[in-house]
Amino acid sequence: MDRSIITAAAGGDKKAFRTIFDFFVPKLRPVALRYARTDFEAEDILQEAFVKIYHNLNTYKFQGSFEGWIKRIVINTALNHYDKHKRDYQLDNIEKVEEEDLGIEEAKDIDEIEPSLLLSIFQNLPDGYRLVMNLYVLEDYSHKEIAQMLGISEGSSRSQFSKARKYIKKVLAGLRNNNKTNLLNKDTTVS
Repeated sequence: MDRSIITAAAGGDKKAFRTIFDFFVPKLRPVALRYARTDFEAEDILQEAFVKIYHNLNTYKFQGSFEGWIKRIVINTALNHYDKHKRDYQLDNIEKVEEEDLGIEEAKDIDEIEPSLLLSIFQNLPDGYRLVMNLYVLEDYSHKEIAQMLGISEGSSRSQFSKARKYIKKVLAGLRNNNKTNLLNKDTTVS
């Protein structure tokens, strides 16, 4: 993004801000969708984030990536949204965790999944799983940092992450089995 557009928008130029908005919304919608339970909720998060961006553009000091700065606001807005609606979210508070990595076959399956299907799998994760998975895997926060952000224990963050991986493994196994069944059905109808 051109520095002059950011400076103009920070000075109140609505046309310059519209340029920023039009450029970044398509890039940031997937981020909001990863944290939201529905498309409608993601749109609310995105709209609220851009209001914050508009009001805080004058605080951006051109240090670091502008896109990173905006993305951080979207993520913080999503976490604030979670905080406001915390009673509606279901976060298990289980301290014992069995760590289990995704197997080679499941990891390979993730690479072969359409991005829209992968997003759908993430959106369908239970709330606690989705929040922790996003923050740990995609945003690279530690479990200690996640625990502080979400107001849970570090063990709960680890537990949510472990459960999310198990959930994803189960979904991927189901997809793999459905694909095998579909292939078998195609083979028998062709014969």
